[in-house]
Amino acid sequence: MTTNSSLRALVAAIAWTSADPGVGWAASPPLPYKEARIYIEFNQTANDLGYHVSLDAEDWRTLQIFNPRKRLVFTVEGGGAYRRLGMTELFFEGAEPNLDEVPLDELLALFPEGTYTFSGRTVDRTKLWSTSTLSHAVPNGPGNVTATLGPNDSLVISWDAVTTVPVGFPDRPISIVGYQLIVKPFQVTVPGTVRSVTVPPEFVSTLPAGEVLFEVLAIDASGNQSITESAFVKP
Repeated sequence: MTTNSSLRALVAAIAWTSADPGVGWAASPPLPYKEARIYIEFNQTANDLGYHVSLDAEDWRTLQIFNPRKRLVFTVEGGGAYRRLGMTELFFEGAEPNLDEVPLDELLALFPEGTYTFSGRTVDRTKLWSTSTLSHAVPNGPGNVTATLGPNDSLVISWDAVTTVPVGFPDRPISIVGYQLIVKPFQVTVPGTVRSVTVPPEFVSTLPAGEVLFEVLAIDASGNQSITESAFVKP
């Protein structure tokens, strides 16, 4: 009787352990996203502000983003072929209301500072998990932006260093890690120590005569960025 009772107890223990993935074997740790970022983009020329998200992972199927208060702020799930094959990169921009219409304090309160959690699953049910810190440290848009056209389609675009926040924004330290120049479709990102870019003449020669729009972005260490829009006239 003792032997049979022990055997039954052993079988029951094995069955219970096998049925509960939390017992006996540690659950597989989640995989981090290759990229998971939430950040602010402020257009100083247009005076509008929005929240952007950029992420990357292999074969993901579901995504949820939670704010520092653990509230769900975004969710998406692939259907049809995307449910089977999965997805990789995702980038989206939130609406960018003008600050003359929606007060800055109201916009900042919608997305509080702190840690945002990115959580999801791949097509094979592997869990994905990463965090991104959102800051309200927003840099000024670059000032004194100039475009100098020379002979043989030479073009140099320059700007002043950004060290402060826009008027009325939270007073936070600003540390510019890069600037980005966009003359669509040409774009280049340079280190924060660089104050000018020489645009390739091969590209400038393809631009039509007339007004050419361009943007210079200042990118803060927090990931937040600000835009100054400008233009030059090509003869």
